[in-house]
Amino acid sequence: MKQFFGMSQRGDLREAVRGLSNPQMILLMSNSSQFEQHVKELEELYPQIPSIGCIGMCYDTRVAEKGVGVVAFSSGVTAAANVLEQVSIMPVKYIRRLEDDLKKVNASQADTICIDFCSGNDACVLTTIHTALRRRNISLVGGTGDGNKVSANGRIYNDSVAYAVIKNQSGKVKAYKENIYHQMGEYRFIASDTDKARYIMGSLNGRSARQVYQDILHISEGQISTQTFKNPFGKLNGDDTCIISIKEVNGNSLACFRQVNDSDVVALLELGDYKEIVKTTIQKIKQDFPRRSAVFSINCLFRYKLFSENGYMQEYLKEMSSLGSHAGLVGYGEHYNNQFVNQSMTCVAFE
Repeated sequence: MKQFFGMSQRGDLREAVRGLSNPQMILLMSNSSQFEQHVKELEELYPQIPSIGCIGMCYDTRVAEKGVGVVAFSSGVTAAANVLEQVSIMPVKYIRRLEDDLKKVNASQADTICIDFCSGNDACVLTTIHTALRRRNISLVGGTGDGNKVSANGRIYNDSVAYAVIKNQSGKVKAYKENIYHQMGEYRFIASDTDKARYIMGSLNGRSARQVYQDILHISEGQISTQTFKNPFGKLNGDDTCIISIKEVNGNSLACFRQVNDSDVVALLELGDYKEIVKTTIQKIKQDFPRRSAVFSINCLFRYKLFSENGYMQEYLKEMSSLGSHAGLVGYGEHYNNQFVNQSMTCVAFE
């Protein structure tokens, strides 16, 4: 198989797709002012080709912050694209679409991946999608776009998740998740006084979540929203940790970017040696895939900000380019199988 990536910093879709012929699956990443136009234009240029899209920045060795980017797979791919609607109410109502598409491509664990672009309510969406994927042990990577909008096959949808089921006819596929944080000391807590609908974490071990965070890190209230780049929370799930970013202070509580429930065990995390962690991830992919056709990744907006502020973003993209054809999306939340995480990188490698 082959992966194509094209971008236009000025939002010219025809510039972005220059050289793209005979695609079998297309991923569109656009900006808020041109999204509808780009979706329509893409469908006109490549009618009947499965596609999904969202609003968000994209990258290969460079980043397009307000332009448009296109990733396309060809030369040995079987693919289907569709959408689950009403994700804030009842996404399971549409699960038959995904089940049918898995059959259509003859999906199997070794050579098939599901990539999704979501408009919100991610945890519920992933639980729903996983009910179909787990029957065939299919992995998923994806992320949240901006503007509560996604596209599938030339149509715009609100309150929905667009997905692509991609089968690699040339070899295997594998999903990865990268975490650049580790637990800070012995700071573990039981969450309480949570508001699941608003992603509020009210108390930790019976004390104000805001005050606990400030006291441990010796910071002011005004520093909390940026301190999360270095010290997010993490929900402990066996040996795995799902990162929880802090969005803002809400009185004595903390509003987060993913749901926290009463009685969840959460730990305070701290930033590790991210340059070495990235190198380890790259080496792992190279070991698993001595021959690589493509890597598609989703990087969190907060990772993008952290790397940019530390002058590492361009170096990071250069490091990732050593894998060969690498491109991706800057998301507002990352998906890995049935997990909704923050401040992470998820990706899929194709043999």
